[in-house]
Amino acid sequence: NMSDLSQFKEEMKSRTNKFAHRCVKLALALPEDQLGKHIRGQLTRSSTSVAANYRAVCGALSVPVIVSKMSIAIEEADETEFWIDFALEENIVRDESEARTLVKEAHEIASIMIKARHTLQNTKHG
Repeated sequence: NMSDLSQFKEEMKSRTNKFAHRCVKLALALPEDQLGKHIRGQLTRSSTSVAANYRAVCGALSVPVIVSKMSIAIEEADETEFWIDFALEENIVRDESEARTLVKEAHEIASIMIKARHTLQNTKHG
């Protein structure tokens, strides 16, 4: 039903936005060396892209555009997970428990979007 859908969209918009803010804070706390700066840039870009592309999903008017933006958001969530894991493996993360929570959140956000995309792709339109 439509009100459930719009509530879901608003919740996901808020969730991806909070996720991006938390990832940026984690990124800003990385070391000032070359590796820290590289990961900071990548992590900031990928995590904010999750939120920006999900916002575009909410504003999109056609299913192909929704699927396309959702696919980008899924890839970016996966990439965010990669960069946080990489920083953890390099032992350069200040708040490890927050980092692990964000890895889990990236994974959950991607899973939810994969399910939503699958539902959209298997619904007959028009």
